[in-house]
Amino acid sequence: MLSDPVAEVRIEAVKSIVKIGTQASLDPLIQATRDNDPEVQIRATDGLVNFYYPGYVEQGLSASLRRVSNFFKQTFTQGPDVVIPPYVKVRPEVIEALGKLARGGVNMTVRANAAHAIGILRGQAALPDLYEALRSKDDVVMYESLYAIQKIRDPSAAPHIAYLLRDLDEKVQIAAIETTGLLRNQEALPELRRVLADPRSKKVARAALTAIAMIPNQENHSLFLKYLEDRDEHMRAAAAEGLARLKNAEDMATLDKAFNGEQKMPARLAAAFALVMLGRNEITEFSPLQYLINSLNSTAWRGVGRAYLIEAAREVKVRRTLEEATQRATRDEKIELALILSRSGDKDTLPWLEKLSRDPDTRVAQAALDASRTLKSQL
Repeated sequence: MLSDPVAEVRIEAVKSIVKIGTQASLDPLIQATRDNDPEVQIRATDGLVNFYYPGYVEQGLSASLRRVSNFFKQTFTQGPDVVIPPYVKVRPEVIEALGKLARGGVNMTVRANAAHAIGILRGQAALPDLYEALRSKDDVVMYESLYAIQKIRDPSAAPHIAYLLRDLDEKVQIAAIETTGLLRNQEALPELRRVLADPRSKKVARAALTAIAMIPNQENHSLFLKYLEDRDEHMRAAAAEGLARLKNAEDMATLDKAFNGEQKMPARLAAAFALVMLGRNEITEFSPLQYLINSLNSTAWRGVGRAYLIEAAREVKVRRTLEEATQRATRDEKIELALILSRSGDKDTLPWLEKLSRDPDTRVAQAALDASRTLKSQL
């Protein structure tokens, strides 16, 4: 039926293969990515992702397709955290098939959807295809390709996106700036400073300073001190992040003042992160580290707190403190701390996660089991 001359028959065949969802579905779905109908390609793409990320077809592009001729409404709703766990291994043929779609699908919606899928599956082998997709001149394809590169996190990708730091589309430019920061591209710092000095909007300025803050370089110290006094709380937050990564002990008093005097959450969380990075690792009622842990109880701010704690936990002293904190944490804190320790833990972290896996709360226990599995795959 995948070879039927009627497109509607092939579409229904793909839907059924996706619903079957076993390992035997993969080869037929790979075959369907080579179809000449865009809906078949989109549904095959989402089906491949669904095998490795169960439930994806219920939220992916194929779940909301509105077909008018060969046009589809483009709705990519998954956030940056939607990626498969590190212990999940994807067949190379799947990544190869998605890479071919990203660079040469039937239309731009197909290509954007394939790029989105590559990011979720951490398809490093498809990086050359994503570089080609970046030259499509289609804003959505370029945007999705950049975020796929972000999720793959291969520093070698950095030079391939440098030309987009001045892209005329603001959304693409911001994505390129953010990706450059995440890939820690030191060579891009001069261009990022020029973008910051003459931004087209406040959003671009925020992205540029945040990217600069992610690339530790002592030449930016005075820049961070300047923006720590900025009127915009997001600029103050980025400046505090930059000082955090420079780890200059003489900044402790300045950051302590910023933390205690700050009224806005983005900047206060960043100041707390900076103090922890400079050695304030104690847990007391009003300590910076406890403040970051407290943020894990907030649906609005736990993503920010989680990211800071993942980075901070790469320091052994912070990691040991967070491990002990799991024993007196709230349910939400335990779930988040398990995830954090899975990303930044070591072999000595495993007993703490195993203890957490026996928690009477089933959600906590499951989060700890998943975290232990993830950590073991990385050790």
